[in-house]
Amino acid sequence: MYQLLILLQASNSGGQAQSGNYMSILFLVLLILVFYFFLIRPASKRQKKQREYQNNLDKGAKIVTIGGIHGKILEKDGTTFVIETEGGSKLRIEKSAVNAEFANKQ
Repeated sequence: MYQLLILLQASNSGGQAQSGNYMSILFLVLLILVFYFFLIRPASKRQKKQREYQNNLDKGAKIVTIGGIHGKILEKDGTTFVIETEGGSKLRIEKSAVNAEFANKQ
């Protein structure tokens, strides 16, 4: 009788451990989905929108760089712009230095 109780407990605890493994795997999958939909996906959408904005800039557009420099695009050359600042000086900057959020706020 005593041995039968031990065998029943062992079989029950094995089933619980197996369902516990499934629950931990399910929790991990849900955690990954939450990270994807709330962090990774929105960030990649913002980056794509930023790249499209930077590629569509043309001569004459008023911009603000990431460093806070205000200017007007004079030349567009591959991955760089030549901008004119308020003092009349010219700067060559990378396209990636243009901040889309503050563009045309000059």
